[in-house]
Amino acid sequence: MPPEHYFSTSPAGEPVLRTIAVRLAGREVQLTTANGIFSPERIDTGTQVLLAHTPVPPPGGDFLDLGCGWGPIALTLALESPRATVWAVDVNERALELVRRNAETLGLENVNVCRPEDVPAEVRFRTIWSNPPIRVGKNELHAMLSHWLPRLDLGSDAWLVVQRNLGSDSLHRWLQAELPADFTVLRAATSKGYRVLRVRHRSGTGLTEPIAVIPE
Repeated sequence: MPPEHYFSTSPAGEPVLRTIAVRLAGREVQLTTANGIFSPERIDTGTQVLLAHTPVPPPGGDFLDLGCGWGPIALTLALESPRATVWAVDVNERALELVRRNAETLGLENVNVCRPEDVPAEVRFRTIWSNPPIRVGKNELHAMLSHWLPRLDLGSDAWLVVQRNLGSDSLHRWLQAELPADFTVLRAATSKGYRVLRVRHRSGTGLTEPIAVIPE
């Protein structure tokens, strides 16, 4: 599958469903994936790193999984914070249908699955977790992050995982330069060739104690 294929709204070809066994939020579960989406065979390494090196999410509020794919991040957030509302956002309609199916399989009623334009403009997020689609290109990626990250609540964090060889350090510098002055960006963890970046919307009292960097 060409790497850009999963960026399309409607992937070519009929969906071929498959069932995979994964571990989410400490549970062994059987979920459905398909062709024409990102990493249909397994939870990709970047997402594994994000899930392993991000603190437990807040107990409630609106959460965002930006570029949700078949749903490992959104489903983890929903399982760990059942009183939260998790917005699972993607442009790929097949991926969105899979998240709906997987949320139903897990009995989750707190996952809102939708395209980016369908998230109400007034919603602000207690946390954002994302394995962003780096390969869409720098301009598209920057536009995406510039739109969503400023919608963090005061005192809240976004957690982004980016492969070091695909520009994590340059993205870190760009975020620090381009986000409003009350945002801070730091590297929270390093593992398996990936960086986890923590973007904090400060509440005026300064940044809380950073998470120790985990070496390669």
